[in-house]
Amino acid sequence: MSDIIREYAKALFELATETGNQEKYGRALDDVLSVFSDNPEYTEFLSSPGISLNERLNALDAAFAESLPKDVLSFLKLLSEKRYIKEFGKCTEEYNALLAETTKIATAKVTSAVALSEKEQTDLKNQLEKLTGHTVIIECMVDKSILGGLIVEIDGKVADASLERHLKEVKDVMFK
Repeated sequence: MSDIIREYAKALFELATETGNQEKYGRALDDVLSVFSDNPEYTEFLSSPGISLNERLNALDAAFAESLPKDVLSFLKLLSEKRYIKEFGKCTEEYNALLAETTKIATAKVTSAVALSEKEQTDLKNQLEKLTGHTVIIECMVDKSILGGLIVEIDGKVADASLERHLKEVKDVMFK
């Protein structure tokens, strides 16, 4: 299934590239994903075998014809027609990965025990940009359970420098 989803996302990305709309289509996909996340029953409706294809396509037109680029709407219709609409989130992920790869933008998910100051975020962003060679967007989250330090996830890699992990390592050494 993931190969099929990857191919669909790649096809849309290639179309977006031909027309110079990579970022515009990416934003549109993110907007639709937000609508689907807020209204999971909509995805159920669009994938229901009991609803005719015409009704599903008309529903997509009614909801998105005015707000989405034509190609993105056609992409949604194709996914609905082929019964892959429930995989839309994965399609969006794949599309965004292709976009990040070509624009050299990486997203770093940073978890800390306390909120990072603007200066700390900027310093971390600069360090990550030097390490990766990409422009980095930082998404910060607070999780008090890590006690201190940071957990940084970027480009599929995780750097866990949390106090929680260090304490666990000490415990493992002490009680072996």
